[in-house]
Amino acid sequence: MADSAFLPGISSEIVKTPRLATHILTSGPQDGEPVVLVHGNASSAVFWEETMLALPAQYRTIALDLRGFGDSETAPVDATRGVRDFADDLHALVETLKLGRFHLIGWSMGGGVGMQYITDHPAQVRSLTLVSPMSPYGFGGTKDASGAPCWPDFAGSGGGTANPDFVQRLKDGDRSADSPNSPRNVMNQFYFKPPFRAAPAREEAFVSSLLSTQCAEGNYPGDLTPSANWPTVAPGARGVNNGISPQYCNLSAFGQVQGGPPVLWIRGANDQIVSDTSLLDFGTLGQLGAVPGWPGADVFPPQPMWQQLRAVLDAYTASGSSYREVEFSDTGHSPHIERPDDFRRECFGFLAGH
Repeated sequence: MADSAFLPGISSEIVKTPRLATHILTSGPQDGEPVVLVHGNASSAVFWEETMLALPAQYRTIALDLRGFGDSETAPVDATRGVRDFADDLHALVETLKLGRFHLIGWSMGGGVGMQYITDHPAQVRSLTLVSPMSPYGFGGTKDASGAPCWPDFAGSGGGTANPDFVQRLKDGDRSADSPNSPRNVMNQFYFKPPFRAAPAREEAFVSSLLSTQCAEGNYPGDLTPSANWPTVAPGARGVNNGISPQYCNLSAFGQVQGGPPVLWIRGANDQIVSDTSLLDFGTLGQLGAVPGWPGADVFPPQPMWQQLRAVLDAYTASGSSYREVEFSDTGHSPHIERPDDFRRECFGFLAGH
């Protein structure tokens, strides 16, 4: 990403914290009310630039690159900690920048990082906006609203579930549209709801963002463990996709936070990555006949990701907090990019109210 130009009005810098050399994008006045934005898997802070520039002038916005993405330091992800490595990196950045209390916005995996952060530091956050967030029980391998595992070894989740051709194309810096597995085509098929396409210059910036993913030992996607259970791969202990495996990622404690900050959950009705019928989930793929040997819906149904998050947010409300869920029709995994006017109306109004 270092050779990419950021949009006018966006500043870039490396902040050295006790944990990590973290790359951040910033906009707005230095003394503004802080808003911190956290991106998702296989992306970077670049996906927030338009949102940052549109925020009212009262806000200081900080979008970080998580470890191993964008221009931040590539440091191994200890998957046995779930998403805590990312949340602890964020905390180190917040402390280094002396932000005080701030608004937190997390997209996809970044939403999980936000939930972990508030579980650990609830008093520091004014509000939490979840944009197409991951399930609190990670990605893959669970079968009901309580996050019960399909198999004892959590087969069907973790580093071994990433498409190897996609991973190789990330390593190769593939900018083509020659294969369904090219980063460009995966983005346009799954990050957005077709036929949406970003403007050409922004599409190139977003492709560069995907290609910034460090496919290195301990980062993306992570190692795997062979399994006797369908689909024959279980999580390893290193790397991003193992960190979001339900074997290690369980954010249900977020629901027990007492008097936590208000939450806004924004999602697209046609999200193919995070939903109750995700096309990247083996339960859905097996049900569709795309992966042979599916053991059936009683053993390995599609993961009910929305139901799982809703159950944890209902518990969060019962603990004295609040949330509101907003669905955008005809929208995929990236409401902030696909439906910017609607997103900003909901999100910015929420920030102003808190």
